Amino acid sequence: MTDTMTEVLPPVTKPTPRSLKSAPVVADRVFRTTSYAAGAITVAIMLAVGVFLTARAGDALAVAGPSFLTTQEWSPETGTFGVAAVLFGTVTIALVAMAVSVPLAMGTALLISEIAPVTVRGFLVTMVDLMAAVPSVVFGLWGVFFLQSGVIPVAQWISIYFGWIPLFQVTDPAGARLTEAGAFTSSAFIAGIVVALMVVPTQTSVMREAFSQAPLGEREGALALGSTRWGMIRAVVLPFGRGGIIGGTMLGLGRALGETIAVVMIISPIFTINTQLLKTGTNSVSALIALRYGEASQFGLSALMAAGLVLFIITLIVNFTASTIVARSRSGAESN
Repeated sequence: MTDTMTEVLPPVTKPTPRSLKSAPVVADRVFRTTSYAAGAITVAIMLAVGVFLTARAGDALAVAGPSFLTTQEWSPETGTFGVAAVLFGTVTIALVAMAVSVPLAMGTALLISEIAPVTVRGFLVTMVDLMAAVPSVVFGLWGVFFLQSGVIPVAQWISIYFGWIPLFQVTDPAGARLTEAGAFTSSAFIAGIVVALMVVPTQTSVMREAFSQAPLGEREGALALGSTRWGMIRAVVLPFGRGGIIGGTMLGLGRALGETIAVVMIISPIFTINTQLLKTGTNSVSALIALRYGEASQFGLSALMAAGLVLFIITLIVNFTASTIVARSRSGAESN
């Protein structure tokens, strides 16, 4: 009979995972704290503006009620006032500005980032950035004394050959067609073109930055497969820069909605909805506030604050919509 001895092994201990956390250095802590503080201050300022406008507009909104958004008259002293006409004019001017500025900005951005020689790109970028620094009053003076006289014949031509479209008709209250130059001055069309030229530099800068980040490998791959330069731009650069296109467009739209001085200098203010884009007479919320602020009574100021609150809400909606769209179409996410 043989005795067997069993060796007792020591218990197996599980290895303790090593901690990958590291204590942030002082510079990281300062940067993180500063970033959080800057973001919190920005949100707090935005909320403070909204609360201030709401509080100051309370008296006027209590009197006007929901009709504030549908009334086409501005007489706070008589209790009849609303932003229907000026809100329509604001949107009309902004849409005209976008129709002109977006193609121009996109073409300029592609010229700088894809076509222009490297030796002149820096000069073109500087010139575009300098345009963004031109004051609004300068654009307004230029629009009144130079651009308007050149745009009126174009507006007359559009009215003659495209007058069958209601948007491009220019008629008197009786429905008779107007062709004299005086019927085409100080219109939403002219104001929109001036505002478009003001927002083009901002849109161009955003789009150009997005286009320049398109991957070099995909560019060269498209060209190596026999693509033309335009084919490469269409298949690589434009899909990659989709987020920049949307962001630049919405950024320009936000400025176009709130532009004041240039619009005030060009338009002929009215308080009725003018659906004829080329005809004299339009208005905007910002122009209304600028023109009526100095002579407004206490209640009139409340009514102007209510108009500013409407513009503030519209701008927030535009910005939040742009953020959502850009987040869903990040540059480079869907390049082919």
